Amino acid sequence: MYAFFHDTNTGIVILTFAESLALLVPLLISVAYLTYAERKVLAAMQLRKGPNIVGPFGLWQPFADALKMLMKETIIPSGSNRFLFLLAPMLTFSLAMVAWAVIPVNNGWAIADINVGILYLFAISSLGVYGIIIAGWASNSKYPFLGALRAAAQMVSYEVSMGFVLVTVLLCAGSLNLTQIVLSQRTVWYCVPLFPMFIIFFISTLAECNRSPFDIAEGESEIVAGFFAEYSAMSFALFFLGEYANMILMSAMTTILFLGGWLAPFGVVPFTWVPGVIWFVLKVCACLFVFLWVRATMPRFRYDQLMRLGWKVFLPISLLWLVLTAGVLTAFGWLPNT
Repeated sequence: MYAFFHDTNTGIVILTFAESLALLVPLLISVAYLTYAERKVLAAMQLRKGPNIVGPFGLWQPFADALKMLMKETIIPSGSNRFLFLLAPMLTFSLAMVAWAVIPVNNGWAIADINVGILYLFAISSLGVYGIIIAGWASNSKYPFLGALRAAAQMVSYEVSMGFVLVTVLLCAGSLNLTQIVLSQRTVWYCVPLFPMFIIFFISTLAECNRSPFDIAEGESEIVAGFFAEYSAMSFALFFLGEYANMILMSAMTTILFLGGWLAPFGVVPFTWVPGVIWFVLKVCACLFVFLWVRATMPRFRYDQLMRLGWKVFLPISLLWLVLTAGVLTAFGWLPNT
């Protein structure tokens, strides 16, 4: 049986499909309940109750929302590009799913443990903006188009500093493989020696997901709902699900790059008894809580404020810390031998 699944093309396809299902089904459930968690967290911070009617403690609310979306009519504007209009939400959602192919949730638990996993993730996350741009242009409406242009300019402003952050982590780890990056943090998590880069990366992930305070691509106060103003029913739901799936993905990337992935904190015996996948999930949940916390407390940045933050603050600091890290590693002979 082992030889069939690992040595034959049919077996490899079946095994890969089974591994994909084992990852994507819990992920989709997590995406659904992240919407529930967000409303509960925001309600608690604003002294409200949140969802509490549909099922015990409102636990069936995500399923009620899904049923509502499925029953609504998909309206396509007459002046839009029909093909691109329908392609955009599918592209956004699909990219958020395929990125998980290289995420190791435990040692050896990755669908594709490729040697350039970090480049794969960076490429997929960069492609996510195309769904937004296509949606804004295909709608043939000025407000979605303005939202799409904002998203494009927003991406350029933080992607450069995110690239420097990733290079800094790669200098310390000496590998592009995500599993090796996690294992290189057995002594100390990178959030400690690379703390400024950790902060820059996490703030950049907020912008990557169009989350508050960087949700200017969908600022309802000035451009209605931004790039998805013309979307309804399941096409709108795919954008919605894609955003929340990206939140989980960015939290997983933060966990892998800076929080030791599945490694137990401090490496002491009581913590090491807990399975690695549990630590991975707990760290991702902690990052997601900060996502929600920021939305509840931070006002939206203006467009010019985001540009200034990306080009005048994040870029110089990340470049300086990259040079400093390379200098220290070289001076003390700490560069990984790979």
